[in-house]
This record gives sequence, structure tokens and C-alpha cells, in this order.
Amino acid sequence: MVQPKHFRTIVMSDIHLGSKWSKAKEANRFLKYNTCDTLILCGDIIDGWELLRGRREKWKRRHTNFIRRLLDLPHDTHIIYLRGNHDDFLDRLLPIRFANISIQKDCIYPSGDQRFYVLHGDIFDHVTSSMKWMAKVGDVGYSLLMWINRIYNRYRLRRGLPYYSISQKIKQKVKASVSYIGNYERQLVEIARQKGCTGVICGHIHQADMRRIDDILYLNSGDWVESMTALTENYEGQWEIARYIDMDRDEAERR
Repeated sequence: MVQPKHFRTIVMSDIHLGSKWSKAKEANRFLKYNTCDTLILCGDIIDGWELLRGRREKWKRRHTNFIRRLLDLPHDTHIIYLRGNHDDFLDRLLPIRFANISIQKDCIYPSGDQRFYVLHGDIFDHVTSSMKWMAKVGDVGYSLLMWINRIYNRYRLRRGLPYYSISQKIKQKVKASVSYIGNYERQLVEIARQKGCTGVICGHIHQADMRRIDDILYLNSGDWVESMTALTENYEGQWEIARYIDMDRDEAERR
């Protein structure tokens, strides 16, 4: 059995509830065994774009179960929900707070002797902020890639091979993608510096990362579509990337 862990902070993003690619069941299980004082939901938790397409594959029970998990968290757990580009339907409500949940655009989050600027990150993506129609065309292409990815990994599973992310490999290899991600990171780091912060926490590009860019600590929580990653902070202010696959591996080793 997985041993529960408690953290000062957990950051999750890009769960895309309402999309058939969402790993909502795994995200739910992650929160079952990893509790915290503050849970930051760093955008694209609900995929409004997918829900508006009118397909059969819409909201599933596993998506509802994740929302129930959030609502069942102890009331002393503060939940900060930051809007992303796929849940931009929240814009008309921001900012809003009820019970232990606050929904807002971004925030400054203290961590030990550090201050983090926390946001989804899409406002620094020219395509999603200024050319939404192109972003939605790209989203359709991403869905096609995920469909191919699913078929390929069924083939790998039958042969006892581990999960392999085609889209992540493409991002790592295609020059334009590498350039885009690098520019995205530099923009976030610069705005964090301008806000007097020593770090930035974001999501959006579905690539978990933790490294120092010049004088700024850059943290990306990844996603729950493919990589199934989150960020955790202990009470000493130390941050780590938590991977769901590692949780499964630890459980297997205990058996």
C-alpha cells in the first residue's frame, strides 16, 4: 500500500477534466496519498474547449470524482485555483473566494525566504493569448497526436514495454518547439524578476521542470495528460517534481 505523505505545498496543473485524455483517475489517487496545507491548481484543470466541442466523450465519472476529492479536502487545506487558457470561462468570475477555495488569475506565493510568481503561463504564449483560433486548431492536432499515442502504447503494453510519449519526444526534438519553450521560459523568468520575485511557478507547456535560469528558480508542474507530474514543497522550502509513475513503482516494490 502507498504510504501517505504530507507537504506544505502541492502544485498541479493541466489536468484537462472533460477531455478523454485526462488522467483524472491517477490525479485523484495522487491527492488521496499526498496531502498538503496549500494546493495550487495552476490552470487548465477543466478543459472548457473540449467540453464546447459537443462530442460524446465529455464529462466522465472520473472527472467528477476528482472534483469531489477537492471538495472533500480538509477545510484547513487552502486551495488556490489559477485560471488557464482552457478554463478561461472563469475570467468573468475572477477573483472569487468561497470557503477554503480562492480562484484568481495569478498570485505571489511565499516559500521560506523566497517569493514565487505563480500563474498558468498562457498569457506569455502569443498563440493562445492573441490568436485563439490558431491555438484551437493546434489543440485538434494535439488530440490527433494523443490518439496515435494511445494506439502505440497499447501495442507497447501488450509487449510489456513502458509508456512512451510521442508528443513529448517531438517537443524535445523539433527545433521550433525547443525554441518556443526556451522563449516561453525566459519571458516568465523576466516577469517574475520585474515583480520582485526569486522564482516562478507555471504549467501550460506540459513539461515538468525545475532549474535555475540566471537568478530565478523556474518550476513547471507538468501535466496530467501524459507525464502525470506535480510539484511538492516540504516545510524546509525544498521543492521537488513528484511523478505518479514513481508512486506506482514504490508500491510495486513493497509487494
